[in-house]
Amino acid sequence: MRRLLAIAALLAVVLGASCLAPGGPGELGVENGYHYDDAIAVTVEDGLNESEREALLGRTMARIEVIRELEFERTTNVTVISREEYRNRTGNSGDPTNLTDRQLWNEQVWEALHIVGENETYPDARSSNRGSSVVGYYSSGKSGIVLVSDSSTPQVTRGTLVHELVHALQDQQLNLGETRDLQDAQLAVRSVIEGDANYVEARYENRCGASWDCIETPRATGQRSDSFNAGLFLVSYLPYAEGPQFVESLRERDGWGAVDGSYEAFPASSEQVIHPERYPDDEPTNVTVPDRSSDEWSRFDDLDRPVYDTVGEGSIYAMFTAVGVIDRSGAARYDYEHPLSTGWAGDRLVPYRNDSGGYGYVWRLAWETPEEAGEFADGYRALLEGYEAERLDGGRYVVEGGAFADAFRLSRDGRTVTVVNAPTVEGLEGIDGPG
Repeated sequence: MRRLLAIAALLAVVLGASCLAPGGPGELGVENGYHYDDAIAVTVEDGLNESEREALLGRTMARIEVIRELEFERTTNVTVISREEYRNRTGNSGDPTNLTDRQLWNEQVWEALHIVGENETYPDARSSNRGSSVVGYYSSGKSGIVLVSDSSTPQVTRGTLVHELVHALQDQQLNLGETRDLQDAQLAVRSVIEGDANYVEARYENRCGASWDCIETPRATGQRSDSFNAGLFLVSYLPYAEGPQFVESLRERDGWGAVDGSYEAFPASSEQVIHPERYPDDEPTNVTVPDRSSDEWSRFDDLDRPVYDTVGEGSIYAMFTAVGVIDRSGAARYDYEHPLSTGWAGDRLVPYRNDSGGYGYVWRLAWETPEEAGEFADGYRALLEGYEAERLDGGRYVVEGGAFADAFRLSRDGRTVTVVNAPTVEGLEGIDGPG
């Protein structure tokens, strides 16, 4: 587990440009006058004064350079804030009576994954999760690194400091990702960014106590709110859990240069991250969903983005795990490879709405083999049975109560599985009628 680094006050630590490495630009392992192997005099029990903070940050940056084989071009602001202040800053915007069209579209994506039901909104669930689990973040620009502490005396894990400094290094030497419209593609990009930072953080911790003298501090204690959404966390945690092994696989292929190269050619899907051997050649299948809706139903055609989303292998794993179809606990929950999601080749999820305030979707998934498509379909039936769904003819189901009370139609054709959702059984034909 991560260790705590006590910092005595809510102060921004700004290392001035006057503190230059003695060796000058280009010398890895020396930052702000501190060598990566320097002994520093720091007493954590009574907090860190200005000189101690400067020494700790300088040596930490130098050590990151040694591991990552990239040099910091400049220092960055580091601010420590309380958990309460972080929650006040982030807030939420999840009023279900005042969601934008784009948010309403997004609600259907998360409902299709059985992660955010009709009893809450995605903005609320995300805000609750982030308010409980975020321990730090990096923002390019003036704000720099912000570390979030749960202690009345502001504290932060050593790992968090290392992790966020890697993001600062990425911002200076590489990039912090690229904009993608689809959820699965976004997770793939973040898996490089967060995976690189987590991989460096792990290598840093491994050297502590082995070849490096590191400051020993108390262990971190985490707290989760009563409204914590475990399924949403599983999706958002994928880059942190699977990203490091993806980065490691690239480094084993051709050193850090291969990792650097992935910033110019990010993986196309979470499948490529979970199964690194499929990067970069195994591109997702382009799944199509013809619009067979009646006049009563329509797609979200007025958004400045595609009308569909692709959720991918990682989110499918999170769905089955969140509802208990995949029964894993502890660290095993964060191994995203499982027969119910492995074999994913592509998917397309298209939300629909009507003028009466009803919503639904068509979700079509392509699999590598008919057998893998059948495994997914069996898993999805088990998911519906977990809601005590009433089974009708034609692959139709009705869930009477709860956050996912709706009508469903499940069908398989060879390597393709299609899920249709509507508020009522009649609505299923309205959203996806005969072809």
